[in-house]
Amino acid sequence: MRQNSQISGINILRKAEVVNLSSFGFWLYDDGKEFFLSFSQFPWFKKATIEQIFHVVKENNNHFHWPELDIDLDLQRIQHPEQYPLRQSSV
Repeated sequence: MRQNSQISGINILRKAEVVNLSSFGFWLYDDGKEFFLSFSQFPWFKKATIEQIFHVVKENNNHFHWPELDIDLDLQRIQHPEQYPLRQSSV
């Protein structure tokens, strides 16, 4: 018996996942593609726990959310971090 992965035309496989982690960053898999998020370009993840990094929620086609870290990134930022330079805080 074959099961259908779509119900009423709604894609239920809208899932992103972290597939690997290193001391330099991690790989996010989404829609057949892998993206590397380096800790130097995305420093908010550097001191996060493995569990916090691996818990990613795909909010829509272009938006990813890490609930425990309160981090939201869109696909444009992930693909082209050089277009979004980090700013030094004045604390």
